[in-house]
Amino acid sequence: MKNIKCFMNLLFLISIVIGCFAFFTCAKKTEWVVLFDGTSTDAWRCFQRPDFPTEGWQIENGSLKTIVGGDRCDIITKEKFKDFELEVEWRVSPGGNSGIFYRVTEDYPAAWQSAPEMQVLDDSLHNDGKNPKTSAGSLYGLIAPTDKVLLPVGEYNKAKVLMKRNHAEHWLNGIKILEYEFGGEELKSLIAESKFKDFSGFAKAREGYIALQHHGEEVWYRNIRIRPLKG
Repeated sequence: MKNIKCFMNLLFLISIVIGCFAFFTCAKKTEWVVLFDGTSTDAWRCFQRPDFPTEGWQIENGSLKTIVGGDRCDIITKEKFKDFELEVEWRVSPGGNSGIFYRVTEDYPAAWQSAPEMQVLDDSLHNDGKNPKTSAGSLYGLIAPTDKVLLPVGEYNKAKVLMKRNHAEHWLNGIKILEYEFGGEELKSLIAESKFKDFSGFAKAREGYIALQHHGEEVWYRNIRIRPLKG
């Protein structure tokens, strides 16, 4: 009986080792996908259009920049993503406003009508900066960030969005500033009390595009990459 028990314990330990090995092996196989390297817009197109809006966005000193007075088209990735880790650096002009959307669909006239947004903003001059729920880093109109460190206008902030099995996190300059459950009851309650309640498909897609908003002001994005997550 003792030998059998030892044998079973050994099998249990072996299964743990194999499981850990498989986990780290899968993690190593997960590679970053560069969405913007400072030179090419090939990964992007205009929302609800097949082309890239060259009259609305341009490359400037390695950054993807909006053109004020140009084609105000939000840009989206050509590929859809479900679970992912997204990293991007952004800066805005004084009073500037933009946003990073994820799990975007093209079921509505605008990206914001279907997808959650990580707010990109000059908190000091833009009116949205007065409300924590619409300030930089927020889940726009729904959840305020906490403990955030926002760099001065003109400097690049490092943003990260993590989506894993419907658990979402916003990070800004190395600090996790909010988290929530995508599709969870708390989020549904917040949506029901917001302007998004009029869009039945808002925050419903389990897979979608990444989008960058052209709000009319100058905004710069660079070093954009994404790592699809499995399991």
